[in-house]
Order: sequence, then C-alpha cells, then structure tokens
Amino acid sequence: MDIAPERAGSVIAGSGEDARRIAYERRDGEGPALVWLGGFRSDMRGTKAEHLSQLAGANGLAFCRFDYSGHGESGGRFEDGTISRWVEDAAAVIAAAVDRPAILVGSSMGAWIALRLVQHARAARGGVPIVGLLLLAPAPDFTQRLMEPKLTDAQRRELAENGFLAEPSAYSDEPTIYTKALFEDGAANLVMDGPIDTGCPVTIIQGMADPDVPFEHALALVSHLPSDGVVVTLVRDGDHRLSRPRDLQLIERAALDLVASAREAGSTI
Repeated sequence: MDIAPERAGSVIAGSGEDARRIAYERRDGEGPALVWLGGFRSDMRGTKAEHLSQLAGANGLAFCRFDYSGHGESGGRFEDGTISRWVEDAAAVIAAAVDRPAILVGSSMGAWIALRLVQHARAARGGVPIVGLLLLAPAPDFTQRLMEPKLTDAQRRELAENGFLAEPSAYSDEPTIYTKALFEDGAANLVMDGPIDTGCPVTIIQGMADPDVPFEHALALVSHLPSDGVVVTLVRDGDHRLSRPRDLQLIERAALDLVASAREAGSTI
C-alpha cells in the first residue's frame, strides 16, 4: 500500500482583531477520518498524535491533527485561550481539512473540546458528521470540577487581582498559566451538567494512577453519556500521558474498532 504523506496547511479562525492562524497537518485516506484533539498546553507533535498518524498511514485512513491557538505552530497567545476559542479553532480546521465523517480522538482537555464539537454539530445539523469519539484521560469541565474545589484562598485572590494563576508544571520547565477568562468561559461550556447526546459510539481509556484526572472523573462522565455504545477501559497503572507502548496499543485497537463500527454503519464516504 502506498502511504499518503501528511500535508501541512493552515486556516484562519476568528475574525478581525481576534483572527489567528491555526496550523494543521492532514493525510488523505479512506474511511472515516481520525481527528486528533490535543490537551491543554500540548501540541500535535506529541507521542500519541504521532502514533495515530502512523496508524492512519499504515491502514490507509484519513487523518488530521492541529495546534490550538497559542499552542505549537499556531498563532495567537496561549494566555488568550479559552474553551470557546479552542472549540472554534477545532471547528475551523475540521471544516477546512476534513472531507468525510470524523472520529474525534480527544486527549484530556481535548475530550472536552470533542464533546462541545459534538453538541455544536448536533445542534446545527450540518457539517462533517461525527461518527465516533475516543476520549483519553478525559477532562471535560476540568476548570469547575477538578481545579476550582482545590483553589486556596490565596489562589482565588491572585485570580481576582491579577487575572491569572501561574502554577508549576509537571510536564514543562515553564509554569502553566490559568486565566480568569478560562475559568469564566469554562463555566459557560460545561457538558457534565446534564445528558450528553453524542449520537455515536464513545470509547474512554483512563489510567487509574492518573495524578491529574482521577479515574472517578471518567466514571462520572459515563453517567452523562447514553446507556449504550459506551466502552470504558481502566488501566490499573496508567498515568495521565497514556503514552507507554502498551497504552498506545490500547489506543490503536480502540481507534480501529471505532473505524470498523463506522464502516459497518455505512457512514463513510
């Protein structure tokens, strides 16, 4: 099989003074397209994204990955980022670079983005059909459910007075910035405040040794999803990255199972 190369491109999200260039890479192929949605402060060159690209190439599947504004190769400032803004980035890339039904693969915050995209797509009843969700260490509503309960009085004052928090990161030498706007916008984008009608199969892979997103959060998410078509895999010693070889094999099998499910449903072009 001739493996189609990835091709770089970009699209403008937003308008006027808010316009920013969003960098993406896409691979032509058959079947539903795998679309990578990275996590907070991650980029499209990470281990899982690279592995998915190779998986798509080896199986002749369409594939797309990108960087949110303020991340990686895209324009804009990270400090200006919000869930709404990053959902808009993702929607712009999908509209420009994906020409077939999509399986969204969302990691950590990317799972929140994926769920908001599904909600928007079902409300609009148009655009690229979303035929599967693969959510890895999903962190929807993390600002309200995972962060706010742990904020100290000093951190709350810092947010109110400075408009942001700068916290040490376990994944970078640079501190992680959490803005007041991120928290406020997060409250306007909550998905775990009622039923989430995805209209497609959902697979969740969650590490039980994840220090950032407790596995109980993934189980709470399941309670908001449809009663059928949801598969959850708990990895006993899995951390937040889920990037070990055996984790990547789990992700690979789950992605191919969703592709097969979409093909059986006749939802590919």
